[in-house]
Amino acid sequence: MTQMGLASIAKSSTRHLSYLETGRALPSREMVMRLAEELEIPLRERNALLLSAGFAPAFHESSLSELASAHGAIEQILEAHKPYPAFAVDRRWNIVLSNRAIPKLYVGVSSELLQPPVNAMRLTLHPFGLAPRIVNLAEWRHHAVMVLRQQVEARADSAVQALLTEIMGYPTPPDSVATDGADGAHRYATPLQIATEAGIVSFLNTTTVFGTPTDVTLSELALEMLFPADVETVEIVAALNAAKSIPERQEDMSIRPN
Repeated sequence: MTQMGLASIAKSSTRHLSYLETGRALPSREMVMRLAEELEIPLRERNALLLSAGFAPAFHESSLSELASAHGAIEQILEAHKPYPAFAVDRRWNIVLSNRAIPKLYVGVSSELLQPPVNAMRLTLHPFGLAPRIVNLAEWRHHAVMVLRQQVEARADSAVQALLTEIMGYPTPPDSVATDGADGAHRYATPLQIATEAGIVSFLNTTTVFGTPTDVTLSELALEMLFPADVETVEIVAALNAAKSIPERQEDMSIRPN
């Protein structure tokens, strides 16, 4: 974005913006908020911007337990999505709430990866996590890496950068299948394909965020919901949920909220 373009949408002059950039003028609180809005700066960084300009933060940061109405709404959405997996993640991909659907998906996953806070990226891509059973691992990892890179570029979060570096160091199994992008669900989006004892389940994921949040915590929450990508997945999930022989220990190893 050019200085002239930003000045236009922020209802300012290029001269005033130039003075702000060089320190020859100090911004008003209104100008800081206006620039942050037009540049789509996340709420956490807007607070930092206000502080650097000498103003008090504008957005409160609550714990999820304090956001009672939002917490209840998230739980209702996740539970309504059963029998398919759905979970809420924070800005660093830690799972804060889950509907614990299909516990058999996590059989064989290291117990350390299932200790709260469970990290969704690490759970799926770690060699002791779901990675050995993800049929299209190379494709899915490429998708995850692109998402993390975009997040790092947008927010410069050191923890997300560390997570990206960690994931880039994971090995890719030599038998990972490269899927034809023009076939089936692949023509629309990258599916997550996991081998189970009942067959391969294929999910398409959607990400939902809260519109116009005014709380930092709420603005950084995202709901990740998996939908069946084919009829076979619908049938397999129904069979897995109908099975009555799931050991209690394995049920306890399903994703738990922190």
